[in-house]
Amino acid sequence: MATPFIAGLTVAAAALAGRYGVQAWHAFKTRPATARMRKFYDGGFQPTMTKREAALILGLRESAPPDKVKEAHRKVMVANHPDAGGSHYLASKINEAKDMMLGKTKNSGSAF
Repeated sequence: MATPFIAGLTVAAAALAGRYGVQAWHAFKTRPATARMRKFYDGGFQPTMTKREAALILGLRESAPPDKVKEAHRKVMVANHPDAGGSHYLASKINEAKDMMLGKTKNSGSAF
């Protein structure tokens, strides 16, 4: 006697779960599109490089360890190297940012 009742409850639970799943999938597919790009720093360069600006250029925190700075410098430099069509100005700013983050700052700033 209890077996048909349990079977009926199981079928009803499966039907409700399926209905909820279809509704959730439909809500997921019809949600508004959102931008998935990272927000980049808006604005130009400071007259003299600051540690904050250097961290923004390399995409790091201001307290990043030297190995992370070198790794980030390499990634950014590969994408912006002058030999690969990048800008000499940006390459000098990237190198200046690496030097600032590693504590090897020069008083002259960038070459440009």
